[in-house]
Amino acid sequence: MSRTRATLIWAALAIAVAVPVAAAASSPLLAWRDPVYIAAGLAGVIAMALLLFQPLLAGGYLPGLSAYRGRRLHRWIGSALVAAVLIHVAALWITSPPDVVDALLFRSPTPFSAWGVIAMWALFAAALAGALRRRLRVRPRTWRLIHTSLALVIVVGSVVHAVLIEGTMETVSKVVLCTLVLAATVKLMTDLKVWAIRPRRRV
Repeated sequence: MSRTRATLIWAALAIAVAVPVAAAASSPLLAWRDPVYIAAGLAGVIAMALLLFQPLLAGGYLPGLSAYRGRRLHRWIGSALVAAVLIHVAALWITSPPDVVDALLFRSPTPFSAWGVIAMWALFAAALAGALRRRLRVRPRTWRLIHTSLALVIVVGSVVHAVLIEGTMETVSKVVLCTLVLAATVKLMTDLKVWAIRPRRRV
């Protein structure tokens, strides 16, 4: 890959991530809001932005990164993603504990809450599975199936959660970011052929 093309790819990725975060940070809806409420919203936006990196790193689609460095960054960004979600939920809890309880118990009147909670638990499950991977001693194909299935739930839940919320995220940049996350995830799963049925070897 040429250096110019690699530079354009990284620049496009930076724009796709920076624009929605900057738009959310400068949203007029944040005026006169408490710092905790602002932190909750921005943590959610940052988590959505970080999510774009995960399929790109897992698939080795980013130029200039070796497979080893890509896997390490995938793990580090996964940890940052968990931290951003924890901040998002904790700040919302401080802002309004009853709303968070209703969301966690799937009795919230807002549809986006359920999708966010589903994505959150799938994220925690994926992180826990990654931390216990060596102890679980599962086959590589089984591990990939588990991890990819959880990733699909995370992506779909997060995208629906973000799209349904009419909040600080600017509409166009939000839709573009969500579309890129879905497209990168679909490409990764197509390339990996995780759910493809392989014929049994004859003895």
